[in-house]
Amino acid sequence: MDNTAETKNERALRSLLKSLTREFFQTETSAVKHCRREADRLGEASPARTLREIATQAEQFLKQLPLVAKANDLPKSAGGIAVGGLLSQAREKVFDRMIRSERSYRGTMLGVRHGVDLVHLLAQTAHEARLPELSEFCERWLAARQPLVASLERELVWFAKQPAWAIRFAR
Repeated sequence: MDNTAETKNERALRSLLKSLTREFFQTETSAVKHCRREADRLGEASPARTLREIATQAEQFLKQLPLVAKANDLPKSAGGIAVGGLLSQAREKVFDRMIRSERSYRGTMLGVRHGVDLVHLLAQTAHEARLPELSEFCERWLAARQPLVASLERELVWFAKQPAWAIRFAR
């Protein structure tokens, strides 16, 4: 590979890393808000416990993420956090008024799953860009988050056992 092609590839990797990092900030910000809101709606129901764990975990990773981003010369992404907040507000004020409780739960779960897919790609991109610290951070995140996502999936059965709750409007 000539230097021009290699440089082009490096620039493309860097651009992808920046984009994924911004999206990671946004996704974790949304995970905190959506999971906590959904858990509050469910009260003491069993699915609420996992949602609260994800929200707490996302807060912890959001505290670490700016340091990881800075160490790898990536954006700390106030914009990603702002977009995450804006999307969360739109969901709360508009969409959650029109959907039922179980669908709101599944929507939150979809967002959390999106985060897992995103971090898989970010980890691989960091590996390709030879950024071991970022790759290791992603692997720690995945090891912590994936069991919680599996728990969310198992908790879906709660809505089948609580149909009156499932058909209530989310808000």
